[in-house]
Amino acid sequence: MFALNFISEHNKQLLLSRMKTTTIRPGDIRNIYPENSIVWVTFGKRYGQKKRLFQAVIDKVLTKKYSDLTTAELNHQNPEINSVEELIRIFEDIYERQIHIDDMVTVIHFSEVIE
Repeated sequence: MFALNFISEHNKQLLLSRMKTTTIRPGDIRNIYPENSIVWVTFGKRYGQKKRLFQAVIDKVLTKKYSDLTTAELNHQNPEINSVEELIRIFEDIYERQIHIDDMVTVIHFSEVIE
């Protein structure tokens, strides 16, 4: 089983409230998260302990440039993000590297699996 891990406390709250149904990740990682696969949605530090929040199915996986991200994708990533430029600034802090608007991202849409 795969895991979609989130490290930001804000993401944890969005996940627990089920407001976050999309994650945008730098680069092309389609091969890591195939559509229709079941994943654990987890929260925790990189290289540290994780807490499983719930199981989800990967509904759709797309790759595109930051510049091609839609308002809906940004909203499902985080309703407080209003622009691609704002997302890039946040990601530069999280991933500790410079990001360009023409860089590729993977957009992963997921839905909770209710048992």
